[in-house]
Amino acid sequence: MFGGRVPAGATVTWVLVGLNVLCYLVEWAYPRIVNYFDMIGAAYDPSIHQTVGVAHDQWYRLLTSAFLHEPGLGGFGPAHIIFNMWALILVGPALERMLGRVRFLAVYLLSALGGSVLYYLFASPNQSALGASGAIFGLFGAWFVLARRLRLDSRSIVFLIVLNLAISFAVPSIAWQDHIGGLITGAVVTAAYAYAPRRHRALVQGGATLIVLALLVIGVITRNSELVASGFR
Repeated sequence: MFGGRVPAGATVTWVLVGLNVLCYLVEWAYPRIVNYFDMIGAAYDPSIHQTVGVAHDQWYRLLTSAFLHEPGLGGFGPAHIIFNMWALILVGPALERMLGRVRFLAVYLLSALGGSVLYYLFASPNQSALGASGAIFGLFGAWFVLARRLRLDSRSIVFLIVLNLAISFAVPSIAWQDHIGGLITGAVVTAAYAYAPRRHRALVQGGATLIVLALLVIGVITRNSELVASGFR
């Protein structure tokens, strides 16, 4: 419908679910892995005796943190990954069929990255975060855009977005920046895919993808400079 090949199944969705579950099982077996791959701007980690963070050239944390969830039984416990995977299974297959595998994966990964970048920009640099929520909110944003584009009833997804945003701001331990960043990124990228003109569609969609990625990189570089100037590095 929007330029991609119609997949026979929801392969990408189930691979993403499998990766998240696999990482969660690894966390149970080796909890310290969270210290190496969670989202953190700049901080000294006494557990590994190192200064870590995106500001210390560990850019991979922007994406790896989206495949980790709160380990153990403390805090939200297993509810964290259960909700995120439920949401992914709820909206992922339909979005994958409408967008095609490549575009769907691009929306998911860019949304995860967008959530981490906004968190990096506005949260305390020594406060860690993890979870697929940014990517999930990106899929919510994608679903809303496609519903509007296809003139479908969007009330259910609007309710889901508003409810989860309300929870994000009501619960202090939730990284609302990650949710907002993922939501905006997913909506913007999907809008570029859904409203691209039929002529040169792939070129417009690819260009929009690169522009969004470039803006996110600029955001990270800008934040790095701020932290260096303030002495966090």
